[in-house]
Amino acid sequence: MAMLTNDNQDSMMSEINVTPLVDVMLVLLTVFIVTAPLLMNAVSVKLPKASAEPVSTQIKSAHISITQQGDLYLDEVKLSQPALETALQQSAKVPDYAVDIMADEKVEYGVVAKVMAAIQRAKIAKFTFVMMADVNSTNLPSTDLLSTDLPSAEPSTNH
Repeated sequence: MAMLTNDNQDSMMSEINVTPLVDVMLVLLTVFIVTAPLLMNAVSVKLPKASAEPVSTQIKSAHISITQQGDLYLDEVKLSQPALETALQQSAKVPDYAVDIMADEKVEYGVVAKVMAAIQRAKIAKFTFVMMADVNSTNLPSTDLLSTDLPSAEPSTNH
């Protein structure tokens, strides 16, 4: 709507009055808020009842223990490095297979690295380092497990 100003200028001042627009929008909002719950139950359906037990999907995991001397145990069975690799490749056929690594704090890093490489070659994507919580330290998180997901791709070889 155009209005004339009282100035000596002959220009028209144009403004939009938004009050009616806001009123209409508030009325529409109120209508939608009131009718939306009514529309949810528009079709009455009687659902069938089933008496099925809940499915428990427990992830199968193996426990690899590495002693201070470097001995490898898979689920309390002592194995050599090649035998561990073979056992991991067989176990990896189970979906969502996970491995818990429990290494002595004095074990050499190279032994743990070889075990991690065997896990990766077996294409097991989930493994966990199990450790004791340090009760004297307040900076550590309250959990005693550290999880890592490995990439599922093959290790690259450089030629």
